[in-house]
Amino acid sequence: MGFLSDSQKGSAGGGGGGGGGKQCSLACGFKGLIRRKQVDSIHSKSSGTGHHQLAKELSVPHLIAIGVGSTIGAGVYILVGTVAREHAGPALTLSFLIAGIAAALSAFCYAELASRCPSAGSAYHYSYICVGEGVAWLIGWALILEYTIGGSAVARGISPNLALLFGGPDSLPAFLARHSIPGLGVVVDPCAAILVVVVTGLLCVGIKESTMAQAIVTIANVCAMIFVIIAGGYLGFKTGWTGYELPVGYFPFGADGMLAGAATVFFAYIGFDSVASTAEEVKNPQRDLPLGIGAALSICCSLYMLVSIVIVGLVPYYAMDPDTPISSAFASHGMQWAAYIITAGATTALCSTLMGSILPQPRILMAMARDGLLPSFFSDVNKRTQVPIKSTVITGIVAATLAFFMDVAELAGMVSVGTLLAFTMVAISVLILRYVPPEEVPVPSSLQASIDSVSLLYSSSSSTKDVEGHNPKDSIASDTESTKLLLGKVDEPVVYPLIPKQAACILNDNRRKIAGWTIMFTCVGVLLLTGSASSIGLSSFFRFTVCGLGGVLLLSGLVVLTCIDQDDARHSFGHTGGFICPFVPLLPIACILINVYLLINLGAATWTRVSIWLLVGVLVYIFYGRTHSSLRNAVYVPAAHVEEIYRSSESSLP
Repeated sequence: MGFLSDSQKGSAGGGGGGGGGKQCSLACGFKGLIRRKQVDSIHSKSSGTGHHQLAKELSVPHLIAIGVGSTIGAGVYILVGTVAREHAGPALTLSFLIAGIAAALSAFCYAELASRCPSAGSAYHYSYICVGEGVAWLIGWALILEYTIGGSAVARGISPNLALLFGGPDSLPAFLARHSIPGLGVVVDPCAAILVVVVTGLLCVGIKESTMAQAIVTIANVCAMIFVIIAGGYLGFKTGWTGYELPVGYFPFGADGMLAGAATVFFAYIGFDSVASTAEEVKNPQRDLPLGIGAALSICCSLYMLVSIVIVGLVPYYAMDPDTPISSAFASHGMQWAAYIITAGATTALCSTLMGSILPQPRILMAMARDGLLPSFFSDVNKRTQVPIKSTVITGIVAATLAFFMDVAELAGMVSVGTLLAFTMVAISVLILRYVPPEEVPVPSSLQASIDSVSLLYSSSSSTKDVEGHNPKDSIASDTESTKLLLGKVDEPVVYPLIPKQAACILNDNRRKIAGWTIMFTCVGVLLLTGSASSIGLSSFFRFTVCGLGGVLLLSGLVVLTCIDQDDARHSFGHTGGFICPFVPLLPIACILINVYLLINLGAATWTRVSIWLLVGVLVYIFYGRTHSSLRNAVYVPAAHVEEIYRSSESSLP
């Protein structure tokens, strides 16, 4: 006998009648949704073909370039006017600060998981390790939508800015200018499609080369923002900061308006998660990834705040142009020529964001294909450039086609869904890692001989202890307990006593159960609280009742998780020595609360479109991913003995 895999248990249980087979099929299907994979695929790479290796070329400056370039888009050149006029007024700077702090909560969670689990796939990878295959698939599928729509929307925004640089809306050459197809009402944008193709070609050359190109474009964008800060600061001191000398004061819309502005500008920080998607290509991920994520977010927050301080001081908030707030602010002080620098900054910002939007998707596709959830075609890595060229080309073709034919601006809300879902799941994964880290990990069924060898070794050791007065039944019972969670009900005793029984085992099991249920009820509380708080159409009594129930669940979960001990296994989970997220469980729970609130408030139209995409994803998983998953025949063994099993396997090779 050996460890039982899911498929082995299924065949054992389904040997009866048709009803038993149907029940087993349903049970195995559910188990498939919650099966979790190893921290990374180092062992599978070393034992399989070598072409899955990505080039380890990135250091902290490269990561900062990716993070800043992906985050600072042209939105900041427009967002300051809209938010100042409608929500925050002169308090716009505080809105950017609050949004930056909220984004930093997710950044802390990303930094810990990225340094512990430095493989391609970002939030998809972390969800697969900590939560399970079903949730990971939905996160990966949502991220595919996010990066495709995001890249296409950014590309469509570049040609108008380029036209302004060359003298006006109709100044681009005919082969680059937008054209309307008669009778169809479709406006094609050749410039957007060409730019996507160029960026795709850059990404195929190599990660280091494409990152250097992104760094150059990002530096040009940052220089334009620094010009706005310095020149605007000079004008402000010269004219007396007229925007701050208003009778309505610093908070014309009150604290509520400032917070509403923070919720709006929060989306200006979306993009730093692109850094985590390159984790496998970082030279020293335990040190460089947290530094890269933290530095990129800090730079973005500082630039946003400084630009907003200057602009709301130059022009009264109610007089701002919502479309070109920065250019019009300089023009009102006689500096019309500054519009060219600002437009150049907006153009370079869009180009940099376009690269940041397309870069992560091939790595998401590659990670999903490695796990068998997508065809292996997407997992191929070019031996010369060490880049997933096939996935990159497919991504570029789809994004270029969308950018050419569709005005995807109305679909831009769908980008936020993927990001906020990923942020939420990363925060939940940190809680799981700290309180209920996986006790068993999957190994390929082809290693059954090594599993038997290691198990026999511990069985012999247990027998020796029995001669000295110890009872081997204790060890067997402990092993049965340790494998029960993932393998389901054990009908016969497992004969491999890999984990010796200790007195604290029962207490630890209870602590894990309490922690697991508490995390689940905390998430339910967040959903009830944010959902009822956002549903203004409901009756007051029902709304406040549900809101109160959600608040009680949330606070109770926070108190319970604060009082109980975190799991000792967290110290050896994944790669150690990296960044540790502070203030757990408070920080991840606050992160979940903010992201779920923003998700719920994205609007019914956005959720309708996203639901259709997610439904398609469910069908793809049912008919392909579930049956091709690399874990469908995996054998789960206690995490403490995985290294021994792999060492035994390697030593048995000729």
